[in-house]
Amino acid sequence: MLVFQLVQGKKAELVEEERQKEKKVKEGVFVDQCHANDSFPFSTVEKLPISMAPKTIAIHYQTTRVLPEPDVFIHTSHGTRIPAHASILASMSPVLENFIDRPRKHRSSERIIQIHGVPCDAVTAFVGFLYSSRCTEEEMEKYGMHLLALSHVYLVPQLKQRCIKGLTQLLTTENVVDVLQLARLCDAPDLYLRCMKLLSNNFKAVEATEGWKFLVNHDPWLELDILRFIDEHETRKKKSRRHRLEQGLYAELSEAMECLEHICTEGCTHVGPYDAELKKERRPCHRFPTCEALQVLIRHFATCEKRGNRACVRCKRMWQLFRLHSYVCYQPDSCKVPFCRQFQVRMEQEKRNDDPKWKLLARKVASAKVMSSLSLPKRKRDEEIRGTINNPGIRSFKLL
Repeated sequence: MLVFQLVQGKKAELVEEERQKEKKVKEGVFVDQCHANDSFPFSTVEKLPISMAPKTIAIHYQTTRVLPEPDVFIHTSHGTRIPAHASILASMSPVLENFIDRPRKHRSSERIIQIHGVPCDAVTAFVGFLYSSRCTEEEMEKYGMHLLALSHVYLVPQLKQRCIKGLTQLLTTENVVDVLQLARLCDAPDLYLRCMKLLSNNFKAVEATEGWKFLVNHDPWLELDILRFIDEHETRKKKSRRHRLEQGLYAELSEAMECLEHICTEGCTHVGPYDAELKKERRPCHRFPTCEALQVLIRHFATCEKRGNRACVRCKRMWQLFRLHSYVCYQPDSCKVPFCRQFQVRMEQEKRNDDPKWKLLARKVASAKVMSSLSLPKRKRDEEIRGTINNPGIRSFKLL
C-alpha cells in the first residue's frame, strides 16, 4: 500500500512538472533575432524561448512549388531545429527516406532527424540544396567540406559532384591535407587525385603547414601513401621525359631517312642523283636543316680517304644511316639510296647477332614516321603518299 502511494505521488509530480513546462512555453517571452552576418540566401529567424526547447529556424525555401506545412524537423548540434517536408527530403536522399519511414513511438509525436557534428549554417545550406538543387559560391567557400561530408553520408550525388568541383577550385597548400583526408573518407577519387598531385608538386610548402604536422603525428599510413605517391610520380616523370627524348631521336632518324631518299631521288641544293641534272639555283626543301647536315655528311663520305676498319667517325655514321635505311626500305629493287640492295642481300646471307637490335630500331623509326605523318594535315599527307608511290630510282648520287 505504501509503495502504491509513493508511485502515485511520483506520477503526480511528473504531471505537474509537464504542466509547468507547457505554461512557461505559452507564457514565455520570445525574442526575434535575425542573423545579420548570415551568408546564406535564406532569411533565418530564431525564436529563443525562456525554456530549453530547441530553437526553430524559419527558412524561406527557394522553390516555385506550393508547400504544405512542415511535417519533419531537423535538429542540429547548436540546439536549433529546421522545419522541412518529408516528401522532398525522401525524394532527394534515400538515407533520409529511411529515417522518415521509421515507425514512431507515438503517432502524435513529430518526426525528428538528428544531424550533428557540423555547423548549423552548413545544415541549413544542405537542406536548401535539397529544395533548390543550388549552392552558392559563398556557401561552398565556407562550408564546402561540411557539405561534402553530408552529401556522402546522406547519398546526395548531385551535391557531392558540386562539392568536389568547388573544393578542387579552392585547393591551396594550407587546406590540401584536410581535403585529402576528407576525400579519402568520402570516396571521392577525383578530388583525392587532385590533392595528391598538388601535394606532390608543392611538397616543401605543404610540409611546413600545421595540417601536415598533424597528419605525421596521427595518420602514419596516409603519410606513407603520400610519400609512395610522390616517389611514383617522380618515377613516372623521369620515364615520360626519357620516352620523349627517345621519341624525339626516332623522329629525327625518320626525318633523316626521308631526307636521304629525297636527296637520292630528287636532289637538294648540293647533292643529287647521279644521272640527273640539278639546277644551280635550287631552292631549299621544307626539311632543309636536316637535308643540309646530311649533304655535308654525304660530301665527306664521298671524298674521305679512310676506308674499311680505318674509317672515320663521320663515315661510320653514314654507313649506319645506309644500313638503317635498308631495314626500313620495302622496295629494294627500285630504291635509289646507295647500298640498299647490298645490305639486304647481306642480311639474307649472314645472320648477325646485332640484327635484332637493328630491326627493333627500324620498327621504332617506322612508328615515329607514322606518328609524324598522322600529325600532318590530310592534304600534305596525301601528297607524301603519292610521292612515295611514284618514286622511280637510281642507285647513286653526285656532288655539285
